[in-house]
Amino acid sequence: MLAVDFGGTKVEAALVADGALVPGTRSRRPTGPTASAAELDDAVRAVVAEALGGQRVDAVGIGSAGPVDTVHGLASPLNVPAWRDHPLRDLVAAAVPGADVVLAIDGLAITLAEARHGAGAGSANVLGMVVSTGVGGGLVLDGRGITGASGNAGHIGHVQVAGFDDACPCGRRGCLEAIASGPSSVRWARAQGWTGATGEELASSAASGDATARAAIERSARAVGLAVASASALVDLDVVAIGGGFSHAAPDYLDLVRAAADEGFAFVRATRILPAALGGDAPLIGAAALAAP
Repeated sequence: MLAVDFGGTKVEAALVADGALVPGTRSRRPTGPTASAAELDDAVRAVVAEALGGQRVDAVGIGSAGPVDTVHGLASPLNVPAWRDHPLRDLVAAAVPGADVVLAIDGLAITLAEARHGAGAGSANVLGMVVSTGVGGGLVLDGRGITGASGNAGHIGHVQVAGFDDACPCGRRGCLEAIASGPSSVRWARAQGWTGATGEELASSAASGDATARAAIERSARAVGLAVASASALVDLDVVAIGGGFSHAAPDYLDLVRAAADEGFAFVRATRILPAALGGDAPLIGAAALAAP
């Protein structure tokens, strides 16, 4: 089947079989905050056509940065302002005539992949998280992907974290994404006098002993750990699988997350916090899983 992953910096598509990408079918185009709606539409059509390579498929799964509206098939990625209530499902359906097309938030796609084939394999209750340009998430409970009424269940990046007051693009304050993402951590460090510009530079500065850079990374990890503890207190998680580029900002990043989460009570501390196992393939593997529940 065909899998599509639409994010804040790129859109990808590939054929997926038996939980793995079919070699030679992966295609990618840039997205980004400056792209027009027409350019984004063209990018989606291009990756779909290249991935298919003339083949026919019966089902397509789409994971998109959120928020999404799965009832109407719409996507409004916060980091892609040209798309607001954009008909992504219909766009892909028109490019793949006759196929059943399923849209979900990308965090759910990633979590399905990790729950079935990665860090959460064998566990019934899994939270998947990506800590990168943004902070996304998805939930698998009792072995089932949870979408919620609109399709945005599990979007832990917009859970507010006690003790923080950072402004979020969603309009609230103290959202996890506004605290813990790579760009948010860079902004905080720069406000404290650090002079770098990227998450990669922040990680390098921390490794070289810069106290402000290190504090920014510790702040991110603590916020993630507190959010994980709250999520586990609510739904009693077996595993939290954490991936994304900024989760590698320090070798002990997940240890810092675990330390913050361990401030919770006993069954919260029993939740295993693990590195995501599938890397950059997870969004596409999980998107295919959306179409083959």
